[in-house]
Amino acid sequence: MRRTSTWRRQLGQRCNGWYVISGIGALAALLPSLYILAGLLEKPNENWAHIREYMLLDYAKESLLLMGGTVIFTVLIGVTLAWLTTAYDFPFRRLFSFLFVLPLAIPPYIAAYTYASMLSYTGSVQTFLRNTLGMTVNQSYFDIMSMKGAIFIFTMFLYPYVYLITKSFLERNSAVFIENARLLGQRPLAIFFKVVLPLSQGAIVGGASLVAFEVLNDYGVSKHYGIQTFTVAIFKTWFGMYDVDSAIRLSAMLMTVIIGVFVLERLLRRRKRYNGSTKRTLPLQRRRLQGAPALLAVVFSLAVAMLSFLIPVAQLIVWATWTFEAVWDERFADMIRNTLTMAFGAVSILMVLAVIAANANRTWRSNATLVMSKLLSMGYSIPGAVLSIGVLAVFLSIDERLASLYEAMGLGANKLVLSMSLAMLIVALVIRFLAVGFNAVDAGFDKIGTRYSEASRMLGYGVTRTFFKVDLPMLKGAVMTGFILAFLEVVKELPLTLLLRPFNFDTLATKAYQYASDEMIHEASTPSLIIIGFGIISVCLYQWLGRRESV
Repeated sequence: MRRTSTWRRQLGQRCNGWYVISGIGALAALLPSLYILAGLLEKPNENWAHIREYMLLDYAKESLLLMGGTVIFTVLIGVTLAWLTTAYDFPFRRLFSFLFVLPLAIPPYIAAYTYASMLSYTGSVQTFLRNTLGMTVNQSYFDIMSMKGAIFIFTMFLYPYVYLITKSFLERNSAVFIENARLLGQRPLAIFFKVVLPLSQGAIVGGASLVAFEVLNDYGVSKHYGIQTFTVAIFKTWFGMYDVDSAIRLSAMLMTVIIGVFVLERLLRRRKRYNGSTKRTLPLQRRRLQGAPALLAVVFSLAVAMLSFLIPVAQLIVWATWTFEAVWDERFADMIRNTLTMAFGAVSILMVLAVIAANANRTWRSNATLVMSKLLSMGYSIPGAVLSIGVLAVFLSIDERLASLYEAMGLGANKLVLSMSLAMLIVALVIRFLAVGFNAVDAGFDKIGTRYSEASRMLGYGVTRTFFKVDLPMLKGAVMTGFILAFLEVVKELPLTLLLRPFNFDTLATKAYQYASDEMIHEASTPSLIIIGFGIISVCLYQWLGRRESV
């Protein structure tokens, strides 16, 4: 009896607004995935038999090859740059450290269109070689429309995930170990392979998993380069064959791949923890490179910066000067307005949910809050094409159940009010990128600790008043960071927006894709540059907040 009353008292303490809203958000994030997985229980149709026999194995091979090749090369470049900028000082190091982050502002599908046009026979590169240098080269040297080319694109524009996470880890946690290795006479290569790589394995795996999720989410690069991935297959099955059932079944299979990647990441990171020998975290003393090593570092850094940011942006600017007057009209103002409305609406909602869930997770530490936080973070690992099918299925079900209400309101018996509306798109974006905001806020809570909130609670303040009076003023930087990162992701997102946008609702991303699909690459430069401009502003604000928080 006493145990029952204790359980009821604990349940009553937790069943407040913070806890309930977190639970509702977690269930909402889980619902589309359940709809997709339930598709495996349905009886397959004739199309599925054809897909399974002749296409499914190719989809799996292409997806895994693209993901595996990209992960390998992003790890090689990202970890090398993180170690180089953390442990050594060389000319223009600070400038390169900033340039290495800017590729995050360029969506890979825009980079794919740009490089494909630049390297074509009539592109700027081969035209320069023929007309200026009098050189005619083998076309196979410039064939980027292939698996190798797609891996190159993803590597150049996704390596910042590995670079940022690894660099942050090394700056905060590696100084003591590396300095001890230096005092013991270890050479730089030995330190890198024997100390840095084992020490930062958890951070590297975390960055690599984000890269893997981004590759599996992609549609624009794979479609343009003719690579038959699962995401491309979902689009073709849905819009080409008009077979939603088979598209759901493909989505469910892709989700099993995602779950496998997620489980593998957890297994690799589970035991990669360590305890430092001191509570003081001293910054790592950079060693000055001179002579040939300094020149090699500058050349390598410059090559990466040019390939991943400077060259594609310069080419887009040139193309925009050619086509700006032809494409710029009142519709662009509408596209910018649609993009900002979609982004600010989705990010504002997801940040409110992120703050509520992170505060509930911090205040009531339990298995239930841990499960809720994992469910809220699950959306980022689900590709946009997969999530869109799940969200659409949920909203169609809601409209079906509300049909009698719509008829009573004079809207018609078969009216689709919520499906294919801006509200559905915003809900999908919230589910997809809620993890970005949640992780930023949760990290902010970890940084400020619990002593101030506990002191407030001891003085008689409740959870809500403590949050607004004590926690929120100290959490502003983390909330702003989460808002900026989520805004950047929403503006760049293509698959979700392309599939779930309302009729005649164009955004900058969908317009750039439409131009590129119609082989109007030069016209695609203007909306692409606006997207990149939003991205650069977001990255600069993120860097500024990071420096401010570290002071």
